[in-house]
Amino acid sequence: MVKPEITWGAKTWVMGIINLTPDSFSGDGVMAVGDPLQQALAQAEEFIRDGAHILDLGAVSSRPGAQPVPAEEELKRLLPVLREIRSQGLNALISVDTWKADVAEACLEAGADWINDIWGLRADARLAQVIARHQATVVLMHNRSRSNAVCDLGVLGSSYSGAEYADFIPEVMADLKASIRIALGAGIPENKIILDPGIGFGKTVSQNLALINHLDEFKALGYPLLIGPSRKSFIGQVLDLPVEEREEGTAAAVAVGIARGADIIRVHNVKMMARVAHMTDAITRKPPQGD
Repeated sequence: MVKPEITWGAKTWVMGIINLTPDSFSGDGVMAVGDPLQQALAQAEEFIRDGAHILDLGAVSSRPGAQPVPAEEELKRLLPVLREIRSQGLNALISVDTWKADVAEACLEAGADWINDIWGLRADARLAQVIARHQATVVLMHNRSRSNAVCDLGVLGSSYSGAEYADFIPEVMADLKASIRIALGAGIPENKIILDPGIGFGKTVSQNLALINHLDEFKALGYPLLIGPSRKSFIGQVLDLPVEEREEGTAAAVAVGIARGADIIRVHNVKMMARVAHMTDAITRKPPQGD
Protein backbone atom coordinates (compact mmCIF):
# COMPACT_ATOMS: atom_id res chain seq x y z
CA MET A 1 0.00 0.00 0.00
CA VAL A 2 1.38 3.39 -1.04
CA LYS A 3 0.11 6.58 0.56
CA PRO A 4 0.73 10.05 -0.85
CA GLU A 5 3.60 11.96 0.75
CA ILE A 6 2.19 15.37 1.58
CA THR A 7 4.61 18.25 0.95
CA TRP A 8 3.02 21.54 1.93
CA GLY A 9 3.35 24.36 -0.58
CA ALA A 10 4.33 22.18 -3.52
CA LYS A 11 0.78 21.98 -4.86
CA THR A 12 -2.85 21.92 -3.80
CA TRP A 13 -3.97 18.62 -2.29
CA VAL A 14 -7.45 17.35 -3.11
CA MET A 15 -9.77 15.77 -0.55
CA GLY A 16 -12.77 13.92 -1.97
CA ILE A 17 -15.95 13.79 0.11
CA ILE A 18 -17.52 10.35 0.55
CA ASN A 19 -20.84 10.78 2.33
CA LEU A 20 -21.90 7.56 4.06
CA THR A 21 -25.30 9.04 4.85
CA PRO A 22 -28.85 8.96 3.54
CA ASP A 23 -29.32 12.72 4.03
CA SER A 24 -26.35 14.60 2.56
CA PHE A 25 -27.23 18.20 1.67
CA SER A 26 -25.59 17.74 -1.73
CA GLY A 27 -27.62 14.64 -2.56
CA ASP A 28 -24.60 12.36 -2.97
CA GLY A 29 -24.94 10.19 0.15
CA VAL A 30 -24.13 6.59 -0.79
CA MET A 31 -26.70 5.17 1.64
CA ALA A 32 -29.61 6.67 -0.24
CA VAL A 33 -29.84 3.80 -2.77
CA GLY A 34 -28.17 0.51 -3.66
CA ASP A 35 -25.31 -1.23 -1.84
CA PRO A 36 -23.52 1.43 0.23
CA LEU A 37 -20.28 -0.54 0.52
CA GLN A 38 -19.88 -1.11 -3.21
CA GLN A 39 -20.97 2.42 -4.05
CA ALA A 40 -18.46 3.89 -1.59
CA LEU A 41 -15.63 1.72 -2.91
CA ALA A 42 -16.46 2.63 -6.51
CA GLN A 43 -16.58 6.31 -5.57
CA ALA A 44 -13.21 6.04 -3.79
CA GLU A 45 -11.60 4.41 -6.81
CA GLU A 46 -13.10 7.01 -9.15
CA PHE A 47 -11.96 9.88 -6.92
CA ILE A 48 -8.38 8.61 -6.90
CA ARG A 49 -8.38 8.23 -10.70
CA ASP A 50 -9.70 11.79 -10.93
CA GLY A 51 -6.99 13.26 -8.73
CA ALA A 52 -7.95 12.89 -5.06
CA HIS A 53 -5.10 12.47 -2.58
CA ILE A 54 -7.28 12.17 0.54
CA LEU A 55 -10.65 10.47 0.99
CA ASP A 56 -12.85 12.03 3.69
CA LEU A 57 -15.38 9.52 5.04
CA GLY A 58 -18.32 10.99 6.90
CA ALA A 59 -21.24 9.06 8.36
CA VAL A 60 -23.14 11.94 9.96
CA SER A 61 -24.56 14.79 7.92
CA SER A 62 -23.50 18.24 9.14
CA ARG A 63 -26.14 19.94 6.99
CA PRO A 64 -28.36 22.47 8.79
CA GLY A 65 -31.20 20.68 10.55
CA ALA A 66 -29.66 17.21 10.33
CA GLN A 67 -30.62 14.74 13.06
CA PRO A 68 -27.98 13.48 15.53
CA VAL A 69 -26.57 10.00 14.92
CA PRO A 70 -25.32 7.86 17.84
CA ALA A 71 -21.75 6.58 17.78
CA GLU A 72 -22.89 2.98 17.26
CA GLU A 73 -24.73 3.88 14.06
CA GLU A 74 -21.89 6.11 12.89
CA LEU A 75 -19.44 3.21 13.24
CA LYS A 76 -21.86 0.81 11.57
CA ARG A 77 -21.74 3.06 8.52
CA LEU A 78 -18.02 3.87 8.65
CA LEU A 79 -16.09 0.75 9.54
CA PRO A 80 -17.07 -1.59 6.67
CA VAL A 81 -16.21 1.09 4.11
CA LEU A 82 -13.00 2.13 5.83
CA ARG A 83 -11.80 -1.47 6.10
CA GLU A 84 -12.70 -2.27 2.50
CA ILE A 85 -10.95 0.82 1.11
CA ARG A 86 -7.88 0.12 3.21
CA SER A 87 -7.83 -3.56 2.20
CA GLN A 88 -7.77 -2.57 -1.47
CA GLY A 89 -4.47 -0.75 -0.98
CA LEU A 90 -5.70 2.40 -2.70
CA ASN A 91 -3.20 5.21 -3.08
CA ALA A 92 -4.86 7.73 -0.80
CA LEU A 93 -4.87 8.93 2.77
CA ILE A 94 -8.10 8.23 4.65
CA SER A 95 -9.68 10.94 6.76
CA VAL A 96 -12.70 10.36 8.99
CA ASP A 97 -15.09 13.24 9.59
CA THR A 98 -16.14 12.82 13.23
CA TRP A 99 -16.02 14.67 16.54
CA LYS A 100 -16.60 11.63 18.76
CA ALA A 101 -13.63 10.04 20.58
CA ASP A 102 -15.07 6.51 20.47
CA VAL A 103 -15.65 6.72 16.73
CA ALA A 104 -12.17 8.15 16.14
CA GLU A 105 -10.57 5.41 18.25
CA ALA A 106 -12.23 2.61 16.28
CA CYS A 107 -11.50 4.21 12.92
CA LEU A 108 -7.84 4.92 13.67
CA GLU A 109 -7.44 1.32 14.81
CA ALA A 110 -9.02 0.25 11.49
CA GLY A 111 -6.48 2.21 9.45
CA ALA A 112 -7.65 5.82 9.19
CA ASP A 113 -4.88 8.40 8.87
CA TRP A 114 -6.61 11.66 9.78
CA ILE A 115 -9.49 12.84 11.95
CA ASN A 116 -11.45 15.79 10.55
CA ASP A 117 -13.24 17.41 13.51
CA ILE A 118 -15.83 20.05 12.66
CA TRP A 119 -15.80 21.23 16.28
CA GLY A 120 -12.05 21.79 16.61
CA LEU A 121 -11.61 19.37 19.59
CA ARG A 122 -14.24 21.24 21.62
CA ALA A 123 -17.15 18.80 21.45
CA ASP A 124 -15.56 15.69 23.03
CA ALA A 125 -12.89 16.26 25.66
CA ARG A 126 -11.34 12.83 25.01
CA LEU A 127 -10.82 13.22 21.27
CA ALA A 128 -7.49 15.05 21.40
CA GLN A 129 -5.93 12.32 23.54
CA VAL A 130 -7.17 9.61 21.16
CA ILE A 131 -5.63 11.37 18.17
CA ALA A 132 -2.35 11.97 20.00
CA ARG A 133 -2.10 8.35 21.11
CA HIS A 134 -2.51 7.14 17.53
CA GLN A 135 -0.06 9.76 16.21
CA ALA A 136 -2.71 10.80 13.69
CA THR A 137 -3.20 14.07 11.86
CA VAL A 138 -6.12 16.28 12.90
CA VAL A 139 -8.07 18.90 10.96
CA LEU A 140 -9.29 21.58 13.37
CA MET A 141 -12.33 23.36 11.98
CA HIS A 142 -13.80 26.62 13.23
CA ASN A 143 -17.47 26.32 14.09
CA ARG A 144 -19.89 28.53 16.02
CA SER A 145 -23.02 27.09 14.39
CA ARG A 146 -26.02 26.19 16.53
CA SER A 147 -28.30 23.29 15.65
CA ASN A 148 -31.40 25.35 16.50
CA ALA A 149 -30.31 28.35 14.41
CA VAL A 150 -31.20 27.29 10.87
CA CYS A 151 -32.57 29.44 8.05
CA ASP A 152 -34.92 27.92 5.48
CA LEU A 153 -33.89 29.30 2.08
CA GLY A 154 -36.67 27.62 0.10
CA VAL A 155 -35.45 26.11 -3.17
CA LEU A 156 -31.87 27.04 -2.18
CA GLY A 157 -32.02 24.64 0.78
CA SER A 158 -31.09 25.69 4.31
CA SER A 159 -28.26 27.46 6.07
CA TYR A 160 -26.93 27.95 9.58
CA SER A 161 -27.68 31.44 10.85
CA GLY A 162 -24.65 33.64 11.34
CA ALA A 163 -23.23 33.66 14.87
CA GLU A 164 -22.47 36.86 16.76
CA TYR A 165 -19.04 38.39 16.18
CA ALA A 166 -17.68 41.71 17.36
CA ASP A 167 -14.64 41.45 15.05
CA PHE A 168 -15.06 38.57 12.64
CA ILE A 169 -11.63 37.53 11.29
CA PRO A 170 -9.72 38.09 14.57
CA GLU A 171 -12.36 36.09 16.49
CA VAL A 172 -12.21 33.16 14.07
CA MET A 173 -8.43 33.19 14.41
CA ALA A 174 -8.70 33.34 18.23
CA ASP A 175 -11.05 30.33 18.25
CA LEU A 176 -8.67 28.37 16.02
CA LYS A 177 -5.77 29.26 18.34
CA ALA A 178 -7.80 27.85 21.24
CA SER A 179 -8.25 24.59 19.33
CA ILE A 180 -4.52 24.51 18.58
CA ARG A 181 -3.78 24.86 22.31
CA ILE A 182 -6.04 21.88 23.05
CA ALA A 183 -4.25 19.81 20.40
CA LEU A 184 -0.76 20.71 21.56
CA GLY A 185 -1.71 20.23 25.20
CA ALA A 186 -2.85 16.68 24.44
CA GLY A 187 0.46 15.87 22.75
CA ILE A 188 -0.50 16.26 19.09
CA PRO A 189 2.64 17.62 17.40
CA GLU A 190 2.51 20.80 15.35
CA ASN A 191 3.25 18.95 12.11
CA LYS A 192 0.06 16.90 12.60
CA ILE A 193 -2.27 19.92 12.75
CA ILE A 194 -4.28 21.36 9.83
CA LEU A 195 -6.64 24.33 10.15
CA ASP A 196 -10.03 24.82 8.51
CA PRO A 197 -11.72 28.24 8.92
CA GLY A 198 -15.14 26.58 8.72
CA ILE A 199 -16.73 28.03 5.60
CA GLY A 200 -20.51 27.62 5.87
CA PHE A 201 -20.69 26.95 9.60
CA GLY A 202 -22.39 29.70 11.60
CA LYS A 203 -21.41 32.43 9.17
CA THR A 204 -23.29 34.84 6.93
CA VAL A 205 -22.79 35.02 3.18
CA SER A 206 -20.52 38.05 3.49
CA GLN A 207 -18.53 36.37 6.26
CA ASN A 208 -17.99 33.24 4.16
CA LEU A 209 -16.80 35.37 1.26
CA ALA A 210 -14.49 37.28 3.60
CA LEU A 211 -12.97 34.05 4.91
CA ILE A 212 -11.98 32.99 1.41
CA ASN A 213 -10.67 36.42 0.51
CA HIS A 214 -8.63 36.72 3.73
CA LEU A 215 -7.18 33.22 3.96
CA ASP A 216 -3.72 34.72 3.70
CA GLU A 217 -4.19 36.15 7.19
CA PHE A 218 -4.72 32.63 8.55
CA LYS A 219 -1.45 31.50 6.98
CA ALA A 220 0.29 33.62 9.61
CA LEU A 221 -0.73 31.01 12.19
CA GLY A 222 1.85 28.71 10.60
CA TYR A 223 -0.29 25.66 9.78
CA PRO A 224 -1.58 24.15 6.52
CA LEU A 225 -5.06 25.34 5.56
CA LEU A 226 -8.03 23.31 4.35
CA ILE A 227 -11.13 24.87 2.84
CA GLY A 228 -14.49 23.27 2.12
CA PRO A 229 -16.70 25.62 0.10
CA SER A 230 -18.07 22.88 -2.15
CA ARG A 231 -21.71 23.44 -3.17
CA LYS A 232 -22.51 25.29 0.06
CA SER A 233 -25.48 27.58 0.57
CA PHE A 234 -23.51 30.83 0.44
CA ILE A 235 -22.73 29.99 -3.21
CA GLY A 236 -26.40 29.31 -3.83
CA GLN A 237 -27.36 32.62 -2.26
CA VAL A 238 -24.82 34.62 -4.27
CA LEU A 239 -25.78 32.97 -7.57
CA ASP A 240 -29.43 32.17 -6.74
CA LEU A 241 -28.88 28.54 -7.69
CA PRO A 242 -29.86 25.18 -6.16
CA VAL A 243 -27.23 22.77 -4.89
CA GLU A 244 -26.97 20.80 -8.16
CA GLU A 245 -25.97 23.97 -10.06
CA ARG A 246 -23.15 25.26 -7.87
CA GLU A 247 -20.06 23.80 -9.54
CA GLU A 248 -18.96 27.04 -11.19
CA GLY A 249 -19.40 28.91 -7.92
CA THR A 250 -17.43 26.22 -6.13
CA ALA A 251 -14.68 26.49 -8.76
CA ALA A 252 -14.41 30.24 -8.21
CA ALA A 253 -14.20 29.78 -4.43
CA VAL A 254 -11.59 27.05 -4.83
CA ALA A 255 -9.44 29.09 -7.21
CA VAL A 256 -9.45 32.22 -5.05
CA GLY A 257 -8.93 30.11 -1.94
CA ILE A 258 -5.83 28.52 -3.43
CA ALA A 259 -4.53 31.91 -4.53
CA ARG A 260 -5.01 33.16 -0.96
CA GLY A 261 -3.13 30.22 0.56
CA ALA A 262 -5.29 27.09 0.83
CA ASP A 263 -3.28 23.87 0.85
CA ILE A 264 -6.18 21.40 0.68
CA ILE A 265 -9.57 21.66 -1.01
CA ARG A 266 -12.40 19.44 0.25
CA VAL A 267 -14.79 18.87 -2.66
CA HIS A 268 -17.61 16.73 -4.05
CA ASN A 269 -16.69 16.93 -7.76
CA VAL A 270 -13.09 15.71 -7.63
CA LYS A 271 -12.47 15.60 -11.39
CA MET A 272 -13.55 19.18 -12.03
CA MET A 273 -11.99 20.70 -8.92
CA ALA A 274 -8.70 18.82 -9.33
CA ARG A 275 -8.43 20.48 -12.75
CA VAL A 276 -9.27 23.87 -11.25
CA ALA A 277 -6.57 23.31 -8.60
CA HIS A 278 -4.02 22.20 -11.20
CA MET A 279 -4.63 25.30 -13.31
CA THR A 280 -4.61 27.62 -10.30
CA ASP A 281 -1.35 26.05 -9.12
CA ALA A 282 0.15 26.63 -12.56
CA ILE A 283 -0.66 30.32 -12.23
CA THR A 284 0.16 30.89 -8.57
CA ARG A 285 2.79 28.32 -7.56
CA LYS A 286 4.95 27.70 -10.60
CA PRO A 287 8.05 29.82 -11.22
CA PRO A 288 7.88 31.89 -14.42
CA GLN A 289 9.29 30.18 -17.50
CA GLY A 290 10.96 31.72 -20.55
CA ASP A 291 9.07 32.12 -23.81
